[in-house]
Amino acid sequence: MCNPLPITSVNRFPSHKAPPRGPARIQLIMTTQRTAQEVIDQLNLKPHPEKGFFTETFRDSTTVAPGSTRPQSTQIYYLLAGDEGISHWHRVLDAVEVWHYYDGAPLQLSLSWDDGKPVRDVVLGRDLWKGERPQVIVERGEWQHARSLGDWTLVGCTVAPGFVEEVFDMAEPGWEPRGADKEQGKK
Repeated sequence: MCNPLPITSVNRFPSHKAPPRGPARIQLIMTTQRTAQEVIDQLNLKPHPEKGFFTETFRDSTTVAPGSTRPQSTQIYYLLAGDEGISHWHRVLDAVEVWHYYDGAPLQLSLSWDDGKPVRDVVLGRDLWKGERPQVIVERGEWQHARSLGDWTLVGCTVAPGFVEEVFDMAEPGWEPRGADKEQGKK
């Protein structure tokens, strides 16, 4: 009888290391948890008018039209934390906004056309099997309101055409779109 060949694994990605298992994995998870303040400091985030903290990370040098100063797109980091982890209702009148989940707790994004229909809630996060999504698209002029579902959430927002103050509309504190549950954002 012939000796079987030893079983070997082939690593197609030699530069990739498998995550540790057992106690080493627990240690890795415990050492990578950060506080909101640590993330704010690391990314040099500043207070945002909608609540939370942000910094602009990209402003396209290409403009929407010759002679215009409006960029084709912009990108920010945005962090919501703790009791202040709920943004005001707001909208960008003429641009699409794409929210990207990065880190921390999942984030609930509530969307409305203020047309009397129920507010639509979408959860940004990494657990696809719980219905969370790593990105959400907000249409031009659609009202939006964000809430961290934990201690803090770090997301990115890409706006195209690029964000400019003139097309930003923030609702008064306490305003809710027609069709909103009066407990929206308080849960």
